[in-house]
Amino acid sequence: MEHSNQSHWIPLSDLMTGLMMIFMLIAASFMLRVEQTTTLVVKEYQETKNDLLLALQKEFAQNLKQWNAELLGDMTIRFNDPNVLFDRGSTIIKPAFKNIIRDFIPRYIKLVTSEKYKVNIKEIRIEGHTSKKWSASTDELTAYIKNMHLSQERAQAALEFILGLSSLNRNQFWIRQHLTATGFSSSKALVKEDSTDDDDRSQRVEFRVVTNADEKMQSIANQIAKNSNG
Repeated sequence: MEHSNQSHWIPLSDLMTGLMMIFMLIAASFMLRVEQTTTLVVKEYQETKNDLLLALQKEFAQNLKQWNAELLGDMTIRFNDPNVLFDRGSTIIKPAFKNIIRDFIPRYIKLVTSEKYKVNIKEIRIEGHTSKKWSASTDELTAYIKNMHLSQERAQAALEFILGLSSLNRNQFWIRQHLTATGFSSSKALVKEDSTDDDDRSQRVEFRVVTNADEKMQSIANQIAKNSNG
C-alpha cells in the first residue's frame, strides 16, 4: 500500500517541478525581452538627445551669447538675464525679451517639429524660476509661495505671447498639444561656485524638451506582457 502511494506521488512531484521550470523559463524570457526593449528605447533616446542637442547648437550658436542664454546638456535653453526678461515682481514681458522670443521661437519650433524629432517629443515646457528672495519682512514659506505664483504667471505670460505670434500659425495645433507652462518658484535656484545662492541667474526662463521615452518603454513592456499572457 505504501509503495502504491509513492508510485502516484513521484510523477506528481515531477510534474510540479516541470511546471515550475516552464514558469521560470517564461519569466526569464519576459525579463530578457523587457531588458532588450528598455536598452533599445534608451539608446534611441540618447541618439535623439545627442542629435537634437547638436541641431540646437548649430541653429542658435550665433545668438546665445547676445541673448545671454545657454544651451544645457539636457537640451534645455536657459535665458539668464532678469533685467531683460521681466521687471522685478512683474509678470509683464519686457520688450527686449519679446524681441528675443520673436526671433527664437519660430526657429525653435521649426526644429523640434521636424520629422526627425517630433515623434519623440512629449512636450516643450516653458519653466519660470525665481530666486528665494521676496522682501525683507517676508518669511521663507511665504516668499516661496509668492514666488510660486510669480514664476507660474511669468511662464504663462510667455506661453500666451508665443501663442499670439502670427509666424507660428501653421504650427498652432502642435503647439497647443505640446507647449506647456510651469512655475517652479525657487525650488531649483542656482548657486555660485562658492555654493551661495545666485539670485540673478536664478530668476530665469527655460525651454525644456521632455521626451516620451518613459511612455514608450511602458507601452512596449505592456505589449510584451499581453503577448506573453496570450
